[in-house]
Amino acid sequence: MSVEGELKMDWKTTALVVIDMENAFISEESPLCIKQAAASVPACGRVIQKARERGIPVFFVNRIYRKNGSDVEFTRYESWAGGGRYLAPGSTGPLSIDVPKEFQPMEGDYTIVKPRFSAFFQTELDLILRRLGVKTVILTGTTTPNCIRTSCYDGLSLDYNILIIEDCCSSNTDEIQRVNMEDMARVGAVLTSSEAFLAEGYTVEDFAGEIQRRVQADKTAPE
Repeated sequence: MSVEGELKMDWKTTALVVIDMENAFISEESPLCIKQAAASVPACGRVIQKARERGIPVFFVNRIYRKNGSDVEFTRYESWAGGGRYLAPGSTGPLSIDVPKEFQPMEGDYTIVKPRFSAFFQTELDLILRRLGVKTVILTGTTTPNCIRTSCYDGLSLDYNILIIEDCCSSNTDEIQRVNMEDMARVGAVLTSSEAFLAEGYTVEDFAGEIQRRVQADKTAPE
């Protein structure tokens, strides 16, 4: 994606969103296991640490299901009911909301519980991002075709720049990962790697900000 203009991303107006890196999505013993998720943990950990060093707010956006299943998606209810009623409040072990050490929130981080796939859907994420003056949202976590993709589309719909760190996201197969990343790039997300993000001097253009500037300068009647 390219837009005329030299306005660049500012770490002060950027946020890192880490989605669903919970045991229930990482553990091989869980019916929710995403096959590539465990392999993405080290890269995610490095990106989270670098974000904190750069002063980028970190948001951990996760799932928690009520013990009676009243908030479980109807499409997932049978799996949930027959699969150990995973992601219960206060749960521990392979079906739980526990997270690896890389995803333990630290002072200054944000934690949000989401009721569905998108990090934005019926959560306070958009409200807090706007209060913080965020323009660019970095997406990481699992799973690429569900939670990353829906968060990407919602973020773009809300006029955020969306940056996706590919090796910090995961799917069940390489093909699923590839085609979903290609689709998100086609609608305007910027794809990068953890290695590129960690490098000093890394930046991307503030596409949304540049379009805003051009619209504000356009004197054409809106009609």
